Amino acid sequence: MRVGGNVIGKLLRCAALRFYFHHVNAFILSNCEMTSTKEQLLERLKPFGQQHLLNWWDELSADQQNALAERIQQIDFALIEKIRQAAGNKEAADGAADSAARIESAAAPRSVVLQPTTDAERNQQQNDTALGEQLLADGKVAVITVAGGQGSRLGFDAPKGMFPIGPVTDRTLFQIFAEQIAARKKRHGGQIPWLIMTSAATHQPTVDFFQQQNHFGLDHATIHFFQQGSLPAVDAKTGKVLMADKASICLSPDGHGGLVTALESSGLLKQLADAGVEQIFYHQVDNPTVIMCDPALIGVHRRRESQLTTNVVKKSSPTEKMGVLVDVNGRLEIIEYSELTEEQAAKEDESGQWIFWAGNTAIHVFARTFFEELASDGCRLELHVANKKVAHIDQHGQPVEPESPNANKFERFIFDALPLAKNALIVEGNRDREFNPVKNADGSDSPATSRAALNRIGREWLAKAGHNIPDGTNVEISPLIALDEDELATKLSDGTVSVSDLTDAD
Repeated sequence: MRVGGNVIGKLLRCAALRFYFHHVNAFILSNCEMTSTKEQLLERLKPFGQQHLLNWWDELSADQQNALAERIQQIDFALIEKIRQAAGNKEAADGAADSAARIESAAAPRSVVLQPTTDAERNQQQNDTALGEQLLADGKVAVITVAGGQGSRLGFDAPKGMFPIGPVTDRTLFQIFAEQIAARKKRHGGQIPWLIMTSAATHQPTVDFFQQQNHFGLDHATIHFFQQGSLPAVDAKTGKVLMADKASICLSPDGHGGLVTALESSGLLKQLADAGVEQIFYHQVDNPTVIMCDPALIGVHRRRESQLTTNVVKKSSPTEKMGVLVDVNGRLEIIEYSELTEEQAAKEDESGQWIFWAGNTAIHVFARTFFEELASDGCRLELHVANKKVAHIDQHGQPVEPESPNANKFERFIFDALPLAKNALIVEGNRDREFNPVKNADGSDSPATSRAALNRIGREWLAKAGHNIPDGTNVEISPLIALDEDELATKLSDGTVSVSDLTDAD
């Protein structure tokens, strides 16, 4: 169950910043000495029935007491209570009705920049590409990679960005992205700051990995690691904050929508402004075929003076697990696949086209000033509530591994910024080329399908350059060799690169 934004948002706007958690890299409480006594903390906790957080206080070391006290001081318990009331009372039912009405009134997006099919459209795309390339040359573009997820669903015990995906070399996701940025810098000449948003679980392993890899040859001063926030998990029945162990509270990442506050609190948003960055290319860590800093996407975003541009692709089937962009009463919004029944997902318009066709690839371009607007309130993105299984300790300090959802988690979604943006824009991408994510251990969107896509793209580029590769031979083209098929054809023609450099053939 997720309580929709229409309900929770009414309660949380202009209060949500107080509920934001920062880790050691953020700037709040970094110079404070925690002097709270047990009695002072109990006085804070009693009005909300959260005294259990101190059940084992006397068993903790001084450092553990200070850390726990800091967490307790950061939690807005009154806000937790309001959220729970909204989730449990009649407003939640009204919210469900609102959600059904929203789906019923949804229409396919009315204004989409589709893949070009005419000479005029291709010429416009070329002009947009030239504009994007100029912005890159002028150092007006930065990249944000959202990398807070672990590879556990892939059977990989490390941050997902460290997952080996290259079909020939086992290049990691991070390496592919780094090589794209290096190639863009070489081609266009401008600096491209790379901001990597981690979570508590992935931060240090990611930083260590980049150091071990010598930052993949990039200037380390242009790479910035920052952590998204965390929010407490609470018991779904009682509203009590759950304890992970006797010294710490159960926390979970606050979602990719936590990016806004994390950018602001880390000081990176100001750094980007000081550096003259105007546009921010955003993507998630699981898609190795994303076209980093895509000049065409950046160019049309700038030409249309959009605050937020979203790349979409046509869903492979009505029930594919992708959020979809729709028009709801004149506003662009995203409806999650979990909100749609199979019948709704397959609904067609009068022309016979799916209404819910425009799948969200999580590839966006943001105007930097739009992030500043969102951060100025600290609360413009709503908190959503989800029921999840959360391991914890019980009142006796014994570990509990729940078999069914037992807790409320809270998170923000970056796509909730869409209806807030001026001139929000949707651009259709080339699915085969741009969207081949690694989400599942097997089946669709798995390492096998993603590697196959990298292989296929390489084979297609070679074929267009006049080199047909035998079946069974894998191909992998580093972005440092070629960012596109034209660059590859040129390098093959002048002898800079040979086909044998690109395959696993003996």
